[in-house]
Amino acid sequence: MSHVIEVDHARAGIRRPVRRIERGGNGRVRSAFVPTDGSVKELAAALRSTIEGEVRFDDGSRALYATDASNYRQVPIGVVIPRSVDDVVAAMAICRKSGAPMVMRGGGTSLAGQGCNVAVLIDFSKYLNRIVALDPERRLARVEPGCVLDTLRSAAEQHHLTFGPDPATHDHNTLGGMLGNNSCGVHSIMSGRTSDNVEALEILTYDGMRLKVGRTDDAEFRRILAAGGRAGEIYLQLDDFRHRYEGLIRERYPKIPRRVSGYENLDQLFAENGFNVARALVGTESTCVTILEATLELIASPPERVLAVIGFKDVFEAADAVPQVLPFNPIACEGMDDMLVEFVVRKGVHREDAELVPEGKGWLIAEFGADTRDEAEAAARRLLDAFERKGNPVELVADKRRQAKIWELREAALGVTAHVPDWPEGGPGWEDSAVHRDNLGRYLRDLKALFHRHGYEASVYGHFGDGLIHCRIDFDLRTEKGLVNFNAFMRDAADLVVRYGGTLSGEHGDGQARAELLEKMYGPEMIQAFREFKAIWDPAGMMNPGKVVDPYPITSNLRSGPEFHPEEVDAYFAYPEDGGSFLSATRRCVGVGSCRRTDSDKSVMCPSYMATREEQYSTRGRARLLFEMMREGPITDGWKSRAVEQALDLCLGCKGCKSDCPVNTDMATYKAEFRAHHYRGRLRPRAAYSMGLIERWSKLAQRAPWLINALTHAPGISTAAKWVGGIAPERSIPAYARHSFSEWFRRRMRVRGGGSRVMLWPDTFNNYFRPATAIAATELLESLGFDVVIPHRHLCCGRPLYDWGMLDQAKALWLEVMTSLEQEIASGTPLIGLEPACVSAFRDELLGLFPTDDRARRLSAQTFLLTEFLDRNLETLQDLRVDGQALVQIHCHHHAVIKPDAEIRVLKKIGLAHEVMKSGCCGMAGSFGFEAAKYEVSMAAAERVLLPAVRAAPADVMILANGFSCREQIEQGTGRKTLHVAELLATGAGKRIVL
Repeated sequence: MSHVIEVDHARAGIRRPVRRIERGGNGRVRSAFVPTDGSVKELAAALRSTIEGEVRFDDGSRALYATDASNYRQVPIGVVIPRSVDDVVAAMAICRKSGAPMVMRGGGTSLAGQGCNVAVLIDFSKYLNRIVALDPERRLARVEPGCVLDTLRSAAEQHHLTFGPDPATHDHNTLGGMLGNNSCGVHSIMSGRTSDNVEALEILTYDGMRLKVGRTDDAEFRRILAAGGRAGEIYLQLDDFRHRYEGLIRERYPKIPRRVSGYENLDQLFAENGFNVARALVGTESTCVTILEATLELIASPPERVLAVIGFKDVFEAADAVPQVLPFNPIACEGMDDMLVEFVVRKGVHREDAELVPEGKGWLIAEFGADTRDEAEAAARRLLDAFERKGNPVELVADKRRQAKIWELREAALGVTAHVPDWPEGGPGWEDSAVHRDNLGRYLRDLKALFHRHGYEASVYGHFGDGLIHCRIDFDLRTEKGLVNFNAFMRDAADLVVRYGGTLSGEHGDGQARAELLEKMYGPEMIQAFREFKAIWDPAGMMNPGKVVDPYPITSNLRSGPEFHPEEVDAYFAYPEDGGSFLSATRRCVGVGSCRRTDSDKSVMCPSYMATREEQYSTRGRARLLFEMMREGPITDGWKSRAVEQALDLCLGCKGCKSDCPVNTDMATYKAEFRAHHYRGRLRPRAAYSMGLIERWSKLAQRAPWLINALTHAPGISTAAKWVGGIAPERSIPAYARHSFSEWFRRRMRVRGGGSRVMLWPDTFNNYFRPATAIAATELLESLGFDVVIPHRHLCCGRPLYDWGMLDQAKALWLEVMTSLEQEIASGTPLIGLEPACVSAFRDELLGLFPTDDRARRLSAQTFLLTEFLDRNLETLQDLRVDGQALVQIHCHHHAVIKPDAEIRVLKKIGLAHEVMKSGCCGMAGSFGFEAAKYEVSMAAAERVLLPAVRAAPADVMILANGFSCREQIEQGTGRKTLHVAELLATGAGKRIVL
């Protein structure tokens, strides 16, 4: 049955704001946006004088929020960070008066462009992020829009409850964003979409009406109409709308569980669904109303879970098998292909996780939950037995650690498939289509064939239990020819999914990426219905204009389209993963937002964001600013940009992002690169010279260390010394040792171990400040039979120089190292380091600065951290036994570059009971925590987990920390003594180190 709807535009109140269109030379729309009527300066001034929150209309803030996780970029008019709901209401009123469009932002992880617009952007995540109330008996939770999903889930789990929808970004995405996009996630076959779990919403319209919406029974409906006003007008229009469009909605809505495209929940207005206005608004992508608070339904969370993993000949057969899996009642059913596993191996991330799946080239991962482990395993075994009888390789995964590893593998897919070595860059666009589960295998085969017809290839994975496919396709968006092909593919793909009765989007929404194609899916009458529904709530058309309804063209407003062609720069570092291009490196971040995690349970990244909750101090925020600097968007002063310097200044250089970021964004290197250019020909801050040149001052101090110590610790003089050096007055300046390690080594009676020759690296910190560590290492290695030598002259890797971009000096130091150690390099003598930050310099910066120097490659390969060397060269350490317990702080560079596995194995071999603290970065980070301007952030990072854990530890528990910075932070912050692992092992070998 077809429907023809007569539309009274006056009654619908439809207004389409005037758009400004910019076209390229070939006529393609390059950008489209709704301009602001009034003065932007007056708008900013009015906001600042009215709201309590933060108003940021500076170029840096606008650049920071110019894109989300999509292909699109639209620089906002300005950014508002409200402290209260009243701030949001006031900001809306001021924007309405100024004729300014508005867009709402949560975690900024939207993949379809709905999180960016030429509008006033409201960021809810910094302050409006609370759980307002949690009622376990009624299984309800009230939350603010900026509340992170896992914050709610953790609180609910205390009552064996959870919020069902759980996207892969669950530890940093916000519930407001989930409500906007109608997110789903892994467990949607158990819990449905976000819209299926909403009880009520408190909303705000552009014209200023606040309203609580939810189910509407007849009595409530009559009460609203009787009260009149704007609410009565809206409900009267909604009632008219649902009756006029009911037949069309029933006909045109796909009958699948993952319908998320368009305004997908208008059927919630029907009587059988309780005239549920709240659920009808979920998934409207900030185009209709602003959500101020949400009341969400919670579900039981099975306390015991196991995984059943099934291997198949290919991913198509895995998809075919979904209808056979679902009758066994799993609570999740995920699929992935062999390309994903290949990409994981190529990138070297989660490589051990990939080995956990059974043989095959396509897999289904089914999760079973129950009250007891036996029940969960029995349910999983029934499924596995059924498929094992068919000849499929299967694996039951009951161990929680192994389960977590498999989920890490699956959740890493988005980042892993974005940047793969020797593979074109993958991106979103058609990353979220869904069909009925029964059609998944056939659709997937046709989709792959369509990829190939357009010259594309992609790994496919996703929520197979709900018929949803995720992928990142190697689109060419940088050339006009590539855009023609991209545009044609998108239209062909839309036709394909519609033929299968599917949806363009199964959880990410449409935004700008797919909204232009909605007419293919729904037909023109349904598109008109969407237009009218929006007009009921937003008659002025100023809520996130150009997204979903009357959308901007798919090929406009591109972040890196054909018009993006900034000049390459002559960089210091090599950037081999980015084709030798710093410009490409600034494009590496894809906006996933993993750097916005608020805990360090699984990673180090990003300590400055954890301490400040500021987007500009996240890895993503800094990457965005560097990109905008190269693009010359709102940031026009290039390398001299104060906005970029300000953001990078609070980067601790921990390198956490190098390992923890899904796309391995290396912000510590980008910071060093930027500062080398930024400060060229300019003076740096005082701390750069007092601490960045610590190696130089330490050499001089050895002439009279007692005098330097007296001056830096004497009352009055110490205060002045700290001020001159830019050091925080709260800090204690580390004291120099009476004798350096090198001095001790050369004066002592030489001991020849008779075994293999090794060179111990006397880094600046363990040489001049803590020589007992290096002495312990020497005694230990010699007791194990090694012939220990040190360089014949003072050498340095220049670690403190990188933070300040003193790269010319760093390169000069490296040349000295390679020249002085040429014979040792040639003979393959292992170089053993004690300071993780210095060992990481050999592994990382050395190769980055000298990519073609064979000496650099060989020296890097033969450099080891002490425990790494012991683990590789000694089968057992049974002669070294250490009784007792220890808390272990892993240095950030150890985590990110060296990896702590060897150290943990050594601690196990010596029989030490130990706990590795999930504390992330200690916050000292070389000179960072000593600097006056950064002391508060440094301490905030330390007080988050590390220092409280150390203070709470019993007095007989040892505190192990290898990094000089970690040791200083712990000792200055708690008064507890720390041990380097070399000192611990020397004790185990019966050595007593005395200076």
